Amino acid sequence: MSVDVLLIPGLWNSGPDHWQTHWERTRTDCRRVVQTDWETPARVDWVSTLDRAVRESPRPVILAAHSLACATVAHWAATAAPETLGQVVGALLVAPSDVEIPKYPTGVSGFKPMPLAPLPFRSLVVLSTDDEWVSTERGRAFAAAWGSRVAEVGPKGHINSASGLGAWPEGQALLAELAAG
Repeated sequence: MSVDVLLIPGLWNSGPDHWQTHWERTRTDCRRVVQTDWETPARVDWVSTLDRAVRESPRPVILAAHSLACATVAHWAATAAPETLGQVVGALLVAPSDVEIPKYPTGVSGFKPMPLAPLPFRSLVVLSTDDEWVSTERGRAFAAAWGSRVAEVGPKGHINSASGLGAWPEGQALLAELAAG
């Protein structure tokens, strides 16, 4: 099946060394979902932008979300129209940041509480064992609530630019596994 991979960055976007940026540069099936405000995101805006990106995709999509974008996907899935949800083959939810922790960055609005309804499509939550923005236990709890399979990838920080993953072949293998069903 031919699909589009919608890359959905988290807070502050994904910089030049982030795996999402590497995928966007090197894969023809990847397209970034561009938010209007990366610094002080409002849930309603991010969910609306994601909804539009899915609706406008000419092919079925896999959502490849990082950090705050994982909460965005879960909030979107709870409110999206059934025909739009039907376009989603699956979701790769990488390092879902815990919006409820006390140290969470300021300026983020409407993402609390963390959405915990089951997702209506296949999903895989990818967790690092030393992520400062989500404990392994909370990440597993999110995955269980969403009905997601879990892949723990060892100590890779927040699975972002600072993790030094480059094009992150392990993540691409997980994406391929998700696409294959």
